[in-house]
Amino acid sequence: MFEDKTIVCRDCGQEFIFTAGEQEFFAEKGFTNEPQRCKTCRDAHKRDNYSRRNSGTRQLYDAVCAECGKDCKVPFEPRSGRPVYCSDCFKK
Repeated sequence: MFEDKTIVCRDCGQEFIFTAGEQEFFAEKGFTNEPQRCKTCRDAHKRDNYSRRNSGTRQLYDAVCAECGKDCKVPFEPRSGRPVYCSDCFKK
């Protein structure tokens, strides 16, 4: 049913094999997207993301609470048309 497939890594540009077994595993888990990175780049990407998450630094953005009007900081960039709540109002 599945056949090995050659894919080009989006980071390093090297070809890698998406094996029939891996494709079967993806299908069993309901994954619809094929991998875009080779194993080396995928591991490096995970390591970089892990380091960034655990470095203690987090980008915070200024916002105004849509409920009470107080200035607050949020860990995502607010978009116009979408309400942002301070931590007190969010808990409600």
